[in-house]
Amino acid sequence: MAAAWGRLGALSGAAAMAGAAYGAHGMRRSDRDEYQKELYDTANRFHLLHSLALLATPHCRRPHLAGSLLVAGLGLFCGPFYFHGLTGDPKFNRAAPLGGTLLILGWAAMAL
Repeated sequence: MAAAWGRLGALSGAAAMAGAAYGAHGMRRSDRDEYQKELYDTANRFHLLHSLALLATPHCRRPHLAGSLLVAGLGLFCGPFYFHGLTGDPKFNRAAPLGGTLLILGWAAMAL
């Protein structure tokens, strides 16, 4: 069952790479302001980095704890920034600090 976190990390990494391709090609030619492009880039960078962390979770002592924290953190940190970057609407940005905290806890859980 722990191997499922590695598979999820691989799928998340593939989604992050698709998002990077859109960011490099689609966002560049869009009418979005620089701040929106910066938010999208930040979300994508953290998405890719934490997808790599998910790949390692099957090798830690508590893979379900670490994987759950990382996935929740990805959704609550990257999700609002992707949304704001794509739509210009900041209504979900308040979730980002919680998501960042969950990402930190996910890394810490890998050390347990």
